[in-house]
Amino acid sequence: MKHIIVYIEAKDAQSLKRTSYEALTAAQSIAGGAPITAFAVGGTEQALQTAGHYGVQSVVLAQHDQLGTYSSTAAAEALAQYARSINADIIMLSGNASGKEIAPRLSVKLKAGLLPDCIALSNDSGAVNATRPVYAGKAQINVSSTTDGTIIALRPNVFTAKNIGSTAASITTFTPDLNPQHARVLAISTVKNEGKLDVAEADIIVSGGRGMKGPEHFPLVEQLASTLGAAVGASRAVVDAGWRPHGEQVGQTGKTVSPSLYVACGISGAVQHLAGMSSSKFILAINKDKDAPIFKVADYGIVGDVFEVLPILDATLKTMLHG
Repeated sequence: MKHIIVYIEAKDAQSLKRTSYEALTAAQSIAGGAPITAFAVGGTEQALQTAGHYGVQSVVLAQHDQLGTYSSTAAAEALAQYARSINADIIMLSGNASGKEIAPRLSVKLKAGLLPDCIALSNDSGAVNATRPVYAGKAQINVSSTTDGTIIALRPNVFTAKNIGSTAASITTFTPDLNPQHARVLAISTVKNEGKLDVAEADIIVSGGRGMKGPEHFPLVEQLASTLGAAVGASRAVVDAGWRPHGEQVGQTGKTVSPSLYVACGISGAVQHLAGMSSSKFILAINKDKDAPIFKVADYGIVGDVFEVLPILDATLKTMLHG
């Protein structure tokens, strides 16, 4: 193994996304003495320097006019050019929304094998082996790459980020050779989230399904989420019906999550939904159907009407947590 690059993303002016810290920690676990460099296409100096707390001494910041607006094609091209310049053989990134766009592009540009949705990594005499789920999470397979380079995309919220020091990383700049064709953007829209937590980053998630019967009943889910300091999630059926925004969708066609606690409210447990949340540490399911598939993966279950259970559960938790 010659050199590892970890693609990182800033969350705000002070920190990186949790998934970036997870990727930095995962890189440490397989490095075996190989140098690790973090690579970013945006972010403040303060945020990028925090990569040093997770064992990386150097951060490379790509700077170019074509990178002013996020474009997966431009980011992939910049990262590919830098990887070639240092002869890196492994590029690691989170399999979040942007990672899913960038990883396959890198694979083609570098003619490198792609290991997607990895949930475990090991270094066997310099060869990286990975474990990834298949068949909607019903089985797992071990995979490896036989190409000169390897792109590794990690399932978000599976690897535990470990802060191992207080030394800030040094930052250098890299100017890629980009043109307008590299920075193609289909559409850009800005959505104000009003401080809402992203399900991909949250440690606790309260999700609602078709059993909520309509958008007018989701305040019950939002209230419980507020009490727990949690993010609000939703099933595909709910999002398809227009009750909740797509950014809240949990599942195979939405976001894959692995929070400490996942509360499923009125969610039956379709295979595609289970594939996106079954790796949660603890799962609490609330459903009036005692035979609902969600109970097969739940650690705790409440069989009852969600409209009766949620207010009682919320009031009880408020008393326990806030007195």
